[in-house]
Amino acid sequence: MDAVFLALILMLSIFLGFELISKVPATLHTPLMSGANAISGITIVGALISAGSGTDMLATILGAAAVMFATINVVGGYMVTNRMLSMFKKKDVDQSGGKS
Repeated sequence: MDAVFLALILMLSIFLGFELISKVPATLHTPLMSGANAISGITIVGALISAGSGTDMLATILGAAAVMFATINVVGGYMVTNRMLSMFKKKDVDQSGGKS
């Protein structure tokens, strides 16, 4: 493909992503993050395929880096999502009426 065409697609996707994310209400950010983490999980599969292809050393190095960065993204995203969801859990109250 032509480099100008690919750059145009990149610019349009950045603009579209910014517009979509800026219009998401605060109550939907946690489910949106979970969906983004699932997409990063798919990225890990593609990166593993690229890293294990064995066709080119550059593809193997870039695939291994992609596996590392996508794994960091997935783990960190789930940790943040879990922490955000734990803020909405009810606190346990003991028999004396105080918080435990």
